[in-house]
Amino acid sequence: MAEHPETRVRMAELTGNRRRAFDLRPDASARAALMAELDLLGLEGLRFSGEMRPQGRADVRLAGRLVADVVQPCVVTLAPVPGRIDVPVERLYLAEMVLPEGDEIEMPEDDSSEPMPEVLDLSEVLTEALALALPDYPRAPGVDLGEAVFGPEGAEPLRDEALRPFAGLAALRDKLSE
Repeated sequence: MAEHPETRVRMAELTGNRRRAFDLRPDASARAALMAELDLLGLEGLRFSGEMRPQGRADVRLAGRLVADVVQPCVVTLAPVPGRIDVPVERLYLAEMVLPEGDEIEMPEDDSSEPMPEVLDLSEVLTEALALALPDYPRAPGVDLGEAVFGPEGAEPLRDEALRPFAGLAALRDKLSE
């Protein structure tokens, strides 16, 4: 989404009891850019509103709500799949956040904390929140993935049922009960 000066917040301004309310309603060109970035077929009624307020001495909490009507392509047929996004958005920007270093790091349970930037662009928060809220594999109603069956010529193909860990035990139980 294109950066607009009105979406940028200088974090140093949020001190003491100073709060900052926001209400973003991207125009048609901004929505078109978001649709292209997120591979959407449609995006209407997009609204990101909430408030940023100081927390403690130097941290800032963002609490908002993201609402949108989206249309995604079906992962099976590419048919349009409409959906409604209505999710809370919470972020805690920490002034003294230490980022872990190394090749392998463990993800913290609370993934809403981030290092505090000097300037926060709310349109970037909107884009990230929308991307995270979209269904990963949208499917049109009544569409089934079916079963793919592969195997070398002359051999019985391996099916999903045979890969279930207890399928063999159930067959053995049935055989023993006869």
